Amino acid sequence: MTTREPLTAEDLAPIPEPELVRHYRSTAPPQFADPAEERRHRKERLAAALRLFGRFGFDEGVAGHITARDPEFPDYFWVNPFAVPFSHVRVSDLLLVDGEGEVVQGEYLVNKAAFVIHSSVHQARPDVVGAAHAHSLYGKALSATGQHIEPLTQDACVFHDDHAVFEDYTGLVNDLEEGRRIARVLGSHKAAILRNHGLLTVGTTVDSAAWWFIAMERSAQAQLAAKAAGPTREISVENAKLTHEQSGHEYAGWIQFQPLFERIAREEPDLFD
Repeated sequence: MTTREPLTAEDLAPIPEPELVRHYRSTAPPQFADPAEERRHRKERLAAALRLFGRFGFDEGVAGHITARDPEFPDYFWVNPFAVPFSHVRVSDLLLVDGEGEVVQGEYLVNKAAFVIHSSVHQARPDVVGAAHAHSLYGKALSATGQHIEPLTQDACVFHDDHAVFEDYTGLVNDLEEGRRIARVLGSHKAAILRNHGLLTVGTTVDSAAWWFIAMERSAQAQLAAKAAGPTREISVENAKLTHEQSGHEYAGWIQFQPLFERIAREEPDLFD
């Protein structure tokens, strides 16, 4: 048995920042020259995100949808089929929907609310590749209280000054004009609370859009639990802003999703069928 030499002060010195940056940037969203390869990649991420939403209990009957903009036809998007459980969706089940709400590829119906909300968001935000909406429990509960996501935890700071509240609840979202109003309220933010309805998140990748939704749902849960326990203490505006700059950018959202993708891909490989 060998004896290890004690660590020295030099051994414990911080890694220079440029090296840290290189380390993290070595894992980055892939770039594609072939639209077909990029399409397949986005669809795999979309199916995996749906499986994860099912595992986390974000499904509610036929409600909820995640979309991925098509890389070759930017006015079209891929979406989960109507009335198919999140936890059963495969890549081959996904629907391609055009700008008029018609299914141009796929064997199922499209959820009308999915088209109304997501088509408006994708049209208003050319930067958005992925968008997610579901009737998750804590998102619904928070949406009924009049609260925003408050900077009560480090994780919640990714939404600091970066989410909106859509106040105009008028029933099921079946009207394109309501979809446009949601898109206008969302503006340039990564997320919106739809009052008395649920949560909506977007991202420049399907990965980040899905992660922002997961993070927002958990932040809503933490906020409701903390306030039920007693008085809360918010993170200062200065530190909330700093934390948002550190962990609220798109690369952070993308990389946070990667362990979840690896987990679902290994445990449920049939999603790639």
